[in-house]
Amino acid sequence: MAELLIVYHSKTGGSRQMAEAAARAAEAETATRLITARDAGPDDLLGADGYVFCAPENLAAIAGVMKDFFDRCYYPVLGRIEGRPYAQMICAGSDGQNAARQTARIAQGWRLREVQPALIVCTHAQTPDRILAPKTIPEDDLALCRDLGAGLGAGLAMGAF
Repeated sequence: MAELLIVYHSKTGGSRQMAEAAARAAEAETATRLITARDAGPDDLLGADGYVFCAPENLAAIAGVMKDFFDRCYYPVLGRIEGRPYAQMICAGSDGQNAARQTARIAQGWRLREVQPALIVCTHAQTPDRILAPKTIPEDDLALCRDLGAGLGAGLAMGAF
């Protein structure tokens, strides 16, 4: 059975909620592993058939812990995961586009195949208090996360990717 790996980082809970929603939906379609960026490594990437990367945007960039995951894994898997499908989700305070571009650029270097445009959920957190506050992702946005997980999981299960 194909396996979907969902790697995420979350400090205020927003990205975690998004990743969990995608994982729950994907589990109905294929084997799914949900793991934090801090705990994920090259072997996790090598053992999976497709990926969802989920991270917050911090200061117009992917969160440092997620970047650390990519840094630790980039060269050990380079040339060994080419062609595998991926999607990404960004929990942003205002925009999220630059964080999405950064992740897409890393995935391009790995020669992964983007199977859905980046899903960016904007929390509109613009003050220090709101940025650092625990997040609650609205149900409409979680539904989009579930759709992403279900779609990637179904595609893997059917062998479409």
